[in-house]
Amino acid sequence: MKKLSFILIVLVALAGCTNKQERSNDKPHIVATTGMLFDAVVNIGGDKITAEAIMGPGVDPHLYKATQGDLAKFNQADMIIYNGILLEGKMSEILKKLGKQKPTVAAAESIPKEMLKSAIGYKDAYDPHVWFDVSRWKYAVKAISEAIISLDSTNQQFYYDNTRRYLSQLDSLDQYVKVRIKSIPENQRILITAHDAFTYFGDAYGMRVEGLQGISTVADFGLKDIAELIDLIIQNNIKAIFVETSVSEKSINAVVTGCKEKGHNVRIGGYLYSDAMGEFGTDEGTYIGMFRKNVETIVNALK
Repeated sequence: MKKLSFILIVLVALAGCTNKQERSNDKPHIVATTGMLFDAVVNIGGDKITAEAIMGPGVDPHLYKATQGDLAKFNQADMIIYNGILLEGKMSEILKKLGKQKPTVAAAESIPKEMLKSAIGYKDAYDPHVWFDVSRWKYAVKAISEAIISLDSTNQQFYYDNTRRYLSQLDSLDQYVKVRIKSIPENQRILITAHDAFTYFGDAYGMRVEGLQGISTVADFGLKDIAELIDLIIQNNIKAIFVETSVSEKSINAVVTGCKEKGHNVRIGGYLYSDAMGEFGTDEGTYIGMFRKNVETIVNALK
């Protein structure tokens, strides 16, 4: 693993010494790691920029390894936006190296530390899934806006107006989520998924959240973890648990089977977008659309 990381870093350094490929326009070119970040960049930058996302639908950022094609995109970019807080764990060294060559922004690290939740089982680390609390995510959006304006101050007012409009839409989303979650009976507001991607969601919107794995899908789980989750489901008479689009459903199916063996029928309530959004160009391929889809899936299954 160390040898592979070294090779990738060398490739980044070599690529950084070459000229950028010719682009069809002189607009700022911004590359974001995840779909959520890409969506914020597009909403703020509009037609004044060009933007790309490294990770598409169904991609797990915890496990993702940069390809040579990704390195080319990074090196052709005028700015790189990534989540930070170790979400892109296997790309951390590469992103750090690139940060010495060009503007590189860890958007989620703009959130005040007192608003971050500690990562259970990880020393001196925080949960990186901040986008599932809209009020926290707004800090990341503002950081992206400031970075784009610093890159292209000529269009400052355009970016400022777009940011203000987008933040207003996020405020509306935040209120919508609060209303919808309150429609679930209080004793059924328990969200069970494959890994702890929804802790911020639970904290912000009043749901108990339990995951089979920790905050990273790299974490292992065993029979004891499955047994404890089965007991929790039976004790609370939980109707449904959820699969994530970017995580294998094998672990959740094992929980469903275990519950049935103990005489409790729990169903798969649907698929939730966790570390990745839907297909680009669809409603679920936007941050707001993805969030609303998740909420409706949760409410319809637990109400």
